[in-house]
Amino acid sequence: MTNIKQKKENVKMHLKDLRQNLKKMHLEVTEELILPNPSDVKDLMKKMDKLLKLIESK
Repeated sequence: MTNIKQKKENVKMHLKDLRQNLKKMHLEVTEELILPNPSDVKDLMKKMDKLLKLIESK
């Protein structure tokens, strides 16, 4: 697999993971009225930063 294709697959994987985590948090907030744990939010922010660095490294 070429380097570009591999990066594209990595980005897709990270986006799917982020999306799933955000959906879970959204359901907890809207349906269960539970605020997310601050450490979970920080972890998601770190993952988003990692994804951004991956995208910018083209």
